[in-house]
Amino acid sequence: MSARAKIIALFAAFASGALILVVAATALLPQRGPTAASSTSSVGGPFRLVDQTGAPVTEAALKGKPTLIFFGFTHCPDICPTALFELSEIFAALGPDADKVQAFFVTVDPERDTPEALKAYLSSFAPQLRALTGTPAEIDAIKKEYRVYSRKVPLDGGDYTMDHTAVIYLMDKSGTFLAPFNAKRPAAEAAADLRRVM
Repeated sequence: MSARAKIIALFAAFASGALILVVAATALLPQRGPTAASSTSSVGGPFRLVDQTGAPVTEAALKGKPTLIFFGFTHCPDICPTALFELSEIFAALGPDADKVQAFFVTVDPERDTPEALKAYLSSFAPQLRALTGTPAEIDAIKKEYRVYSRKVPLDGGDYTMDHTAVIYLMDKSGTFLAPFNAKRPAAEAAADLRRVM
């Protein structure tokens, strides 16, 4: 074998070895988060909570109707009551179609948000809204399924508030995540969007 042929063979062997190392290293690296195209399939999942009447609710309740899901807490000073008011306005705009959609308000503050507290809180909003709570572990589990962030923030005097994700999730009739839902627009426009997925 000529010197040139030996060099080419050596280079080819080196390149093949390098390629194998790159593939192996890539396989061992932590995987990045899902791309935009695949992220919808990884939002949502199984849960076991109770509603404001104490009745058990699982992910099976999401099947049959489009569902709006919002995570918050009853001591929230502005974002949560505003979101629930906007959802109530959308239900009003749906008119006779209002019962073809459902909405869940999931607490991120299970220490204070008992079923009784949630029932009193929801009395100011549309009757189609249901609230969900559970043990801290159960709430952590559903937060993980929906990629929800929340954190307790201490206040003066020993009280606390909660930082949290403020997204309204739109699930289709099979319980599959469709997209974030924009409630900050005219209620009739938002209602028209919901009718398209009924």
